[in-house]
Amino acid sequence: MSIGAILPSSASLSPGYSVPPVSSAAPAEKATPSASAITELSPEAQAMLQQLKARDLEVRQHEQAHLAAAGGLATSGASYTYQRGPNGVNYAIGGEVSIDTSPGATPEETATRARTIQAAALAPAEPSGPDRAAAAQAQQMEMQARAEMAKRAYQSGPANRPGLDIFA
Repeated sequence: MSIGAILPSSASLSPGYSVPPVSSAAPAEKATPSASAITELSPEAQAMLQQLKARDLEVRQHEQAHLAAAGGLATSGASYTYQRGPNGVNYAIGGEVSIDTSPGATPEETATRARTIQAAALAPAEPSGPDRAAAAQAQQMEMQARAEMAKRAYQSGPANRPGLDIFA
């Protein structure tokens, strides 16, 4: 299962600039354009550059929140989808973190893993639709594990069930 930022509705943030996004697990190119190179951009390109920078920061913070909450269940670092800005630098416009969603060896371990998955999915300030779906799947996984624990407790007999013994 992967959880991460959703992509914008179109691959390009501006209809006047259409460079297809590039997927990569490697960090974005961080070429530092000179101040004169940025001032040479048209006002539209400068506005788009500001949008891309804001989106890049938002996406990176979103994915880092997933990674921090996932702990050992993250199967990899964040992978990003990039778009090249008018200044020639790649900016993250989407991303995802892969999480191990396999059940644990016991229902108790499965319930613990499910809670961690749910926390990781909902960790960002604004969880995306896929994040919420992953959290719902984790909640279902936890409910199934709890049902299995209750079934085992019931089948193990009355000696292991909590209760009151009343003698007259």
